[in-house]
Amino acid sequence: MTLRPCPRRRRWGRLRPEVIAARGTAQEHHADRDRSPSGVGVPARSPLGLLWLRFRRDRVALAALAFLVVLVLVALLAPLIVSLAGARPPDQQSTAYLDEFGSATGPGSANLLGTDELGRDVFSRVLYGARVSLLVAFVSTALILLVGVAVGLVAGYYGGWVDTLLSRVTDVMLAFPVLLLALGLGAACSIGAGCLIVNYGRIGVGLILAGAALGGLFVLWARSRDRRAGNAELHTARDALANFAPFALLIALGAVLAYAVGGRGALIQPGLPVVIVIVTLAGWPYVARIVRGQVLSLREGEFVEAARALGASDRRILLRHILPNLVAPIIVATTLIIPANILFEAALSFLGVGVQDPQASWGAMISDATGTFDTAWWYMTFPGVALVLTVLAFNLVGDGLQDALDPRTGT
Repeated sequence: MTLRPCPRRRRWGRLRPEVIAARGTAQEHHADRDRSPSGVGVPARSPLGLLWLRFRRDRVALAALAFLVVLVLVALLAPLIVSLAGARPPDQQSTAYLDEFGSATGPGSANLLGTDELGRDVFSRVLYGARVSLLVAFVSTALILLVGVAVGLVAGYYGGWVDTLLSRVTDVMLAFPVLLLALGLGAACSIGAGCLIVNYGRIGVGLILAGAALGGLFVLWARSRDRRAGNAELHTARDALANFAPFALLIALGAVLAYAVGGRGALIQPGLPVVIVIVTLAGWPYVARIVRGQVLSLREGEFVEAARALGASDRRILLRHILPNLVAPIIVATTLIIPANILFEAALSFLGVGVQDPQASWGAMISDATGTFDTAWWYMTFPGVALVLTVLAFNLVGDGLQDALDPRTGT
């Protein structure tokens, strides 16, 4: 017996050309709607793409970001810009650019933004001052994040006596009067060859021995903990090397100090190193507290329990599961730390314990202009305006990133 298809099914199985065209148009419409930011569908975008999509809606934050990009380019190309503008180097003194009374002259064709009381060009000093401010801000912020995130991760994840020890050290650092600490350390280390004369060779050897001993103890402790938890077979040689890796960095640093530097010298040198050390000491406890609080809540999450049940090591859990969830608060904290560091550097230079003359700094320029502000307004105005605009731009970008990283913000 031969089976024949049902006429109804054959009739419905064949679509008319106009119906096929209508369906194709509808599918294209839905695809365009999904690609549109205002569509009902969910666009297939990466987290970075979603971040940029939300951030670019804030026109003020975009303008601030454009200003910061221009500022960074100006700081990097400061020698070229000074040369193209026909200005003098920032440390060149000349009485030929002072008036007949030996006072600073105002803005003009010879000096675009005027001169200071020593005849130096304010325009070139403002440009070079941007280099100092941004260098201190970025380097000190990187060190603050490195120390603060590491301390917060370890303290929040392991808990117990490790958390107690690191938390008390953080509390001690927070208890210090930051400004007095900065003044004392800056005044002691900004004169002569610096302060804390040490033997770098001996310190290097000590770091090598300490790194090897602490690394071995940490590997043994991790193995014994896994044995007590019944996961001794999962603790392989690769896991042991991963646990020893942070202490290997300490050993490498000791080798550099012992064999590359060697000899005696000041631990903290005058100038920018002093400022960077002071700013780092003052800033890392706040980041450590923020990260620790986030890790305390994240380590109890189900994804961490699942990773631990699958036999993942602590290093893998910290770096692959917990740390990616800290990116948003770290980014927001960074945008707030950078302008604070710029103001801190300007305050230290204003008080005379930061960047030393003749190196240009906005804070030092404002400090030098306090005695002649009534007659040479330009010497304080231009570095002050540059400082205000830079800090304001970083804060506006930080607000825009905070709104863009908020998960409650619509896409």
